[in-house]
Amino acid sequence: MDDLRFTIPPTTRSNPWFEDGNTILLVEDDNHNPSRAFKVHRGVLARQSEVFETMLDIPQPQPTSGADSIEQIDGCPVVRMYDLPDELSDLIKALYDGVTFHQRNVEDFYFLAGILRLASKYFVTHLRIQAIRYLTETWSHTIRGHDEMVAQALTAPSVDGTTYPYVHPLHVLNLAREVNMRTVVPSALYFLSIYSLKQLLSGDHPKLQNKHPSRPSNELSIHDVSQYTLMYQHRVNTILDFIRNTCGERTVDINCRAPKDCRRVFSRLASNINQSFTPRTGPFHNMAQAMQWIDDDEQSVGPASARSATK
Repeated sequence: MDDLRFTIPPTTRSNPWFEDGNTILLVEDDNHNPSRAFKVHRGVLARQSEVFETMLDIPQPQPTSGADSIEQIDGCPVVRMYDLPDELSDLIKALYDGVTFHQRNVEDFYFLAGILRLASKYFVTHLRIQAIRYLTETWSHTIRGHDEMVAQALTAPSVDGTTYPYVHPLHVLNLAREVNMRTVVPSALYFLSIYSLKQLLSGDHPKLQNKHPSRPSNELSIHDVSQYTLMYQHRVNTILDFIRNTCGERTVDINCRAPKDCRRVFSRLASNINQSFTPRTGPFHNMAQAMQWIDDDEQSVGPASARSATK
């Protein structure tokens, strides 16, 4: 068997490049840039991924030579990869050094997306779980998680003109679909339903305009159009039911010592919420507003009467 040995130009060496490595991962750039190569240790990758273990066991024939020719660089076998170079670089670093995720700006989301995408592709289970757990801290399926996310959104400063959580829920939803991450789908759909369908189809929201290789798709799939529509309608119906029934038709407690004042509280409460309602209003925000308005009414109708309105 003939070995084809050649030295890779320094300009195409990429980080990480371990001089004592024994395998070259080679990624061809689609933008006509030089191919990027990563010199790694076969055992490190194979130990953490059965997919890598299988790939690295298969000799790679040199694409322009006969089937018996094995492509080598620096005396190491070459494995051609078909991933985004930066995503592969980040994954390799995470395999060697571990990874810490952040949420300081949208770039942090793209970094996580790249790790999650390739960890899912190559069955690197511990990195996939770590990425999903971190993403679920923000895009939570619990009421407490929702409240914490909204509170952070109301108080966190904008970064480069982008508000917390810095990423559009459509990108979170499409990433979840791409890597089969169902835990964040309900939250992503809920916050997506705050936007009108026209806004989503136009794709002109600033958070959708970011250009990045790891950015998920801007397209709302046919399946998710129906899921979005159901969530949008359910959210609006929940708000209207709260305004009309919970507030507007609430009866006065039989032990209320000021029934007229209490009815006035209910009437004013329903009117205030109805006036503040917009299609983008979240039902939990409405309910929190209602509780605050009732607390404010304690000053005018007395604690006992106001408390009866919250029962």
